Amino acid sequence: MKKLVAEFIGTFWLVLGGCGSAVLAAAYPELGIGFAGVAIAFGLTVLTMVYAVGHVSGAHFNPAVSVGLWIGGRFDKKEVLPYIISQVLGGIAGAAVLYIIATGKPGFELGGFASNGYGEHSPGGYSMLSALVTEIVMTFMFLVIILGATHPKAPKGFAGLAIGLGLTLIHLISIPVTNTSVNPARSTSQAIFAGGWALNQLWLFWVAPIVGAILAGVVYKYVSPVEE
Repeated sequence: MKKLVAEFIGTFWLVLGGCGSAVLAAAYPELGIGFAGVAIAFGLTVLTMVYAVGHVSGAHFNPAVSVGLWIGGRFDKKEVLPYIISQVLGGIAGAAVLYIIATGKPGFELGGFASNGYGEHSPGGYSMLSALVTEIVMTFMFLVIILGATHPKAPKGFAGLAIGLGLTLIHLISIPVTNTSVNPARSTSQAIFAGGWALNQLWLFWVAPIVGAILAGVVYKYVSPVEE
């Protein structure tokens, strides 16, 4: 139960911090955070929570990460579903708090509410195929970073930095394409509040990250050194 609570809190913070920066701060050009600021915010949420609760739950905060670690031989199969449920609930809680804060401003328009999308709902107008490839590849690389940084033979104490900076880089690359998911819990939490098109397109932001995570688990298990 402690692990599940830690996953809930970590995913809550990821959504509130990352999506909150997009909904609350990036909406004001004079603040100057833009895409880069949002990317940094997402990286910081993961970096901070890795050190805060990583020793409790392993700091997944993402259904794709749980699946990828299981496929890579780093996580018990029986814990995958409970972790995913906790992550989705934590993400929804984070989105709910963000919604309450954001709607407290007169004239606030919900819009996409930092949801992920493709086609006309992609920030850069990218196609469904572009979105699918982007999410698969970005999640693949994210899991390679996680599996490598947390390997017993990796330098100790630096996993949080590698993972947080990796997520920042992923956002810098893919925000223009899909608004960056690589995390089905993050996508689900925002889509529930945005509704409509965001819910209709949500399937891609479950399928692509899970596929990318499975591929990474298989590949890294093959290329990684023997654990001791």
